[in-house]
Amino acid sequence: MLPVSDAEVIILNLVQPLDDQQDIEIVDLLAASDRILANPISSQLDFPHWDNSAMDGYAVRYEDVQQANVEQPAILEIVEEIPAGYQPKTTIQPGQAARIFTGAVIPAGADTVVMQERTRREENRVFIQAAPQPKEFVRRKASYYQARSQLLPAGIKLKAAEIAVLAAAQCPQVKVYRRPRVAIFSTGDELVTPDIPLQPGQIVDSNNYALATLVKESGAEPLLLGIVKDNPDVLRETIAYAIANADIVLSSGGVSVGEYDYVDKILEALAAKIHIRAVEMTPGKPLTVANFPNQNSAIYFGLPGNPVSALVTFWRFVQPAIKKLAGFAEGWEPKFIKVRSHDELRTNGKRETYIWGRLNLVNGVYEFHKAGGSYSSGNLINLSQTNTLAVLPVGQTLIASGEEVQVLLIATV
Repeated sequence: MLPVSDAEVIILNLVQPLDDQQDIEIVDLLAASDRILANPISSQLDFPHWDNSAMDGYAVRYEDVQQANVEQPAILEIVEEIPAGYQPKTTIQPGQAARIFTGAVIPAGADTVVMQERTRREENRVFIQAAPQPKEFVRRKASYYQARSQLLPAGIKLKAAEIAVLAAAQCPQVKVYRRPRVAIFSTGDELVTPDIPLQPGQIVDSNNYALATLVKESGAEPLLLGIVKDNPDVLRETIAYAIANADIVLSSGGVSVGEYDYVDKILEALAAKIHIRAVEMTPGKPLTVANFPNQNSAIYFGLPGNPVSALVTFWRFVQPAIKKLAGFAEGWEPKFIKVRSHDELRTNGKRETYIWGRLNLVNGVYEFHKAGGSYSSGNLINLSQTNTLAVLPVGQTLIASGEEVQVLLIATV
């Protein structure tokens, strides 16, 4: 059995990110949400595009108003009104001001904006009743971003703020990485789909549904191959199809040491190089990881069949692998933090142990709350609403209530 940390290194070293030339798509900006930017973006525009006002008020020359106060206001002639979207026609001369609104272009000759709350107006004159700071409320051209420098780096996920930036930079289309393709199937004669009435000994295949959802949440495209019976010929045909049509293959079941666990033997017959056969963790010990050096770049994950084990191994190993493959420049590694444990956590200490539960915010401090009910790799029920996994290292048998515990973040808290 491999230690978990060694298994992680092997898996992430096997993953090669998508190619930024061959594996790209050009999509409309409104279709780019949650996609990974394939190339750096620059713009021909400065931000702001021109000097503009950050406030409704009056555009003035600072030297005309620097001594202004309530008792001795600076009295200026209003020579122009400048709403947003209007190009000023007048150059501000000594003793003059322009009425200006938020976002409007600063007229030539003016260098400062006095907010209207510090003024009093009488017809075409404005009384400046408080001295502003030099250049106050003026957004300078290119003070946010200078044209032709890098605006957005490659390898980031495009969310609302980034899409807003691209729109402002007049990028109606953008190059993104294609979504990785992940083939998914479950193995076992005992499995049936959710629409089939159960017979004695049968089990509903929940893994296909859970893994497909996790794959989508990770930014990849699931290729669903359904349930494969414990037939070596059919299983070989399915695996061969999967590795030819996907970047990553996820099977669940068939990777232990039983007489009907055929996956490893079939992988060897297909010229796979098997890098991992078992990991020193619970749940999730039986895990096969392989690739096909002489065929293509597909990576095969043979996950355990028990539903909790399948999900825990996905969160621990597959999710970061998909994110690295998808083109993330950074942030694809598993995310661990230390928090206070609300509950006493126990294990036998023989393997790295993952205990599922939730992070809850209690009096401004995050606490780990262990899920209720029995802890079994077959008990899918209390996995519901899990957003984190507490991690107890090898050799540690107890974390008392109130003590610090390291947790793996698996969902938004």
